[in-house]
Parts: sequence; C-alpha cells; structure tokens
Amino acid sequence: MLVIVVENAPARLRGRLAVWLLEIRAGVYVGHYSRRVREMLWNTVTEGIEEGNAVIAWTTNTESGFDFLTLGTNRRIPVDMGGIKLVSFLPEKEDL
Repeated sequence: MLVIVVENAPARLRGRLAVWLLEIRAGVYVGHYSRRVREMLWNTVTEGIEEGNAVIAWTTNTESGFDFLTLGTNRRIPVDMGGIKLVSFLPEKEDL
C-alpha cells in the first residue's frame, strides 16, 4: 500500500498524481506500486510541490510495518527513536 497526502499543492501536481493513484479525498492518494514507481512518484512530488507540503507512507518490513517521508513545512516532523520512526509536533508560532 502506498499513500501520498499533499496540502496546498499545485493543480498540475495533483493531476499527475491522479494519473497513477486513486484520489480518495482531496489531496489523499492511494495505490499499490513497486519501490521504483514509488520513488518516481515521490520525485514528481518533490519537483512540483512548490509552497505546499506532502507526506508519503508505504508498507515495508519494519517494526511498525510501514515507513514514511515528509516534504515542506508542517508542524509534524519525523523523529527516529531507536529505529522506530515517530511523529513530533513543533510548537505553535505566536504572533508578535
């Protein structure tokens, strides 16, 4: 299983993802592809995301059963804790 979630992404990037994956909600794409296709799709996201942000998650042989990568600015950031990838939250920015 492969899941890509994009926020604030350009329409052309969303269209390219929709060619390969099923968009089950706005900005949420799912499919089942090989590592090679997954890497090609992530390169497409990396090159086209502009000011948006994205996350990709896929099943793999790890303790949790999946792995993920993030791209762009988001409060959620991946943190490796002894070989297990968890998600940490950055503090909210205060307006001065």
